[in-house]
Amino acid sequence: MDAKNQRKASDLSFMGAVGAAWGVAGVFALIGWAVFRLSQVAAGAFAHTLGARHWVFLVTFLLFMLVSEGYRGFQKNFAPRVAARARHLRDHPRAGHVLLAPLFCMSYFHATPRRLLGAYGLTAMIVVLVVGVRRLPQPWHGLVDVGVAAGLMWGLVALVVFTYRAFGTEGFSVSPEVPRPSSD
Repeated sequence: MDAKNQRKASDLSFMGAVGAAWGVAGVFALIGWAVFRLSQVAAGAFAHTLGARHWVFLVTFLLFMLVSEGYRGFQKNFAPRVAARARHLRDHPRAGHVLLAPLFCMSYFHATPRRLLGAYGLTAMIVVLVVGVRRLPQPWHGLVDVGVAAGLMWGLVALVVFTYRAFGTEGFSVSPEVPRPSSD
């Protein structure tokens, strides 16, 4: 390989590494910001006198969110896919994908039709739920936010673990769900 091709390969490698880091860091920051904001509202729930029904709801909803959002949503689906897409971005960098790396890693573009539908459908569902929960009075609003924040925190941990696995081990085999290589 001549010097010009070596420099081009090195530039692509650097761009891919920057894109992968930006993608994961951006997704982490987005989820982390949501946890921070939800925690503020959740804390407001505990300024109220909570009765038995509030505590039963809190524990039940918290467990539900840890299983459904944290384990099933983040650990089993979202975090491994974000890590796989970040690794794909590192290995196949494109300027636009690197620039919009967090959106790329969350499957908002350059994904299979099924994955695109899932990403946009989930986003629409989250928006509807956020609007609905905002209408709840305290302490209910805060109690719901406790569960959501807990699920998101699980997601942050899962994102770190799967990112480490994607870049630190050879056995990581999660599909990035990108279109066929002919369009890559």
